[in-house]
Amino acid sequence: MGTEKKADFSDVTATVSSTEQSAPKADFSDVTGTVGSTEQRVGEQQYTVQKGDSLSRIAKNLLGDANAWKQIFEANSDVLDDPDKIFPGQVLKIPPPQR
Repeated sequence: MGTEKKADFSDVTATVSSTEQSAPKADFSDVTGTVGSTEQRVGEQQYTVQKGDSLSRIAKNLLGDANAWKQIFEANSDVLDDPDKIFPGQVLKIPPPQR
């Protein structure tokens, strides 16, 4: 064992340009999406109209003020044309109480 020469690697060099493997890139060209609204409605709730309800009765029960019927009517202007014409089963947006 005593006179054996060990391998000499002192003049060996190496270069690595990248270890990344070539993988196909994701193609999102046919992806679509829609957003109805970005508005956040904090505190808004929904209420289903019951037989005998009126906007002022709903406002009194849910908002503590019968005169708040106007806010309910305005919040539902997309589905209500007349504040006196609501019907059982209709789902209304109830805005948060105004302070």
